[in-house]
Amino acid sequence: MAESTVQHSTDKLLELKEKQKIIDENPFCNLKINDTRELKLVESRRKCDLCQKSRKFFCYTCYQPVLSCRYYPRVKLPIKIDIIKHPREIPGKSTAIHAAIIAPADVKIYIYPDFPEIPNKEETVLVFPSKDNAKNISVKDLFVRKEGKNDALGEKTETVWPIKRAIFIDSTWHQTKSIYKDQRLRELRCVILKSRISQFWRHQKDSPRWYLATIESIHQFLVELHTCALGVDEDYGETIKKYLDLNDIIKNTCYTDSTHQYSVINGEELMQRYNGQYDNLLYFFKYMFEHIHSIYNHNELKAYKRPLI
Repeated sequence: MAESTVQHSTDKLLELKEKQKIIDENPFCNLKINDTRELKLVESRRKCDLCQKSRKFFCYTCYQPVLSCRYYPRVKLPIKIDIIKHPREIPGKSTAIHAAIIAPADVKIYIYPDFPEIPNKEETVLVFPSKDNAKNISVKDLFVRKEGKNDALGEKTETVWPIKRAIFIDSTWHQTKSIYKDQRLRELRCVILKSRISQFWRHQKDSPRWYLATIESIHQFLVELHTCALGVDEDYGETIKKYLDLNDIIKNTCYTDSTHQYSVINGEELMQRYNGQYDNLLYFFKYMFEHIHSIYNHNELKAYKRPLI
C-alpha cells in the first residue's frame, strides 16, 4: 500500500510539472493585461520630481511614476491595500511599487516600523499565514455571515465586500518574522491564498514556487475576493481555473442573479462578475518578466528550479 501511494504521488507531481511547463511558456497570455510594448518605447531616464534621482518608469523610493500616464494602466480596487515593507527589503527588487503606481488611490506603502492605522480590526485582514493553523482562514471564509447586530435588526449589509482593508507584508520570507510579531497585527484575521505558482524571476533560497511576489499575492487575493463576492464571467472562467487554481470556488459556489448575502449592486465594472478587472496590476510585472526572459533562458534561472510543492 505504501509503495502504491508513493507511486501515485510521483505520478501526480510529474503531471503537475508537465502542466506547469506549458503554462511557463506564456503565463500571462489569457489575462487581460494591456500591451506592454508601450514601455519598450521608453528609452531615456527621467528625474523623480521628489528625490531628483534618475528613474526609467517609476521611482521605487518615492512611489511615484516618472512616465506619462499614457504608458501604463490605472486600476480601481474594491478595498484599500496597505503594504508594510521590511526596511532591509531592497527597493529596486520589490514588486510592491507596481500596485502603488497602478492603483494609487487604493494602495499605500509603509516602511516598518511605520504602520497603517487600523480603525476597525473586523473590517481588516492580514494576508499572511499564521503559525497557528487554527487561526488561518481562506478568502471564502470571509463570506460566512456571522450573527450580529445588523442581522438582529433585519438590516442588509451595504456592500458585497466583507472587508474594507487588507494588509500585506513585503519582504523576503526570512525577514517577515519581525513584522509579523508586531502586536498591532496580532488581533487581525490571517488569510491564506489558494495555491498559485509564482512567475517571479528572483530566487529565494529554500522557498517553493508557490511563495508569491507581493504583486502576485495582491492580484491573487483580489481575484479570489471578487470571485467569491460576485462570481466569474462565463467566458473568463476557464482562464481563472487554469491560471489561478480557483476550481473549488467556481464549482462549489452558486452564482445566480439573486442578491448575494453581502450584495447591494450599485456600481459598474467593480460590481460585475470577474472578467479581468485587476489583471492590469501585473502590467509592470509582465513587462519585467518578458524582459528578463529575453536575456536569460527560463530553464537556467534558479527561481524556476524551485520545487512546485
